Amino acid sequence: MTEGLHNCGSGLQSKQMATNHLEQLIAEWYEFQGYFVRRNVNVGKRPNGGYECELDVVAFNPCAKKLVHIEPSLDADSWEHREKRYTKKFTAGKKYIPKLFDGLDVPVEIDQIAVLLFASKTNKQTIGGGKLMLVPELLREIIDGLRQRKVAKQAVPENFPLLRTIQWMAEFREQVFEG
Repeated sequence: MTEGLHNCGSGLQSKQMATNHLEQLIAEWYEFQGYFVRRNVNVGKRPNGGYECELDVVAFNPCAKKLVHIEPSLDADSWEHREKRYTKKFTAGKKYIPKLFDGLDVPVEIDQIAVLLFASKTNKQTIGGGKLMLVPELLREIIDGLRQRKVAKQAVPENFPLLRTIQWMAEFREQVFEG
């Protein structure tokens, strides 16, 4: 079920905060776009304690009927190690994510994305069965999405502090770096 959720204005949000700024940024971006967001969700409860896996960010947009599972990482691990980790996480996601939104009409298809800082897409476009996205691509998507929103008329709400900072930088970049 959706225990641990509460209404936060633009959607439902987990009471538990993301554990790093990249997870926080991704969660803010999806929630800002109207998704219900779950963060750091333990799935696959084991009979003798513990869980099979933790899913970093899971987002569902009921209007667009879109379900997204995002696994960000700031690691510099080998591709082999990453492939094993993301295969495990994305497999668990396919198995358990539909139950996270029990009672809601969620799509069968789940977009699964690994967001990496220390990586290149020269020889790799996917990992563990999901799409590979680099942090600069994520930042470009966010900046493009916020660029036309002027701070004076359409400021990002204060409950999205990272997005609000990016909006300011997108609008005032030239003034900051020229002055």
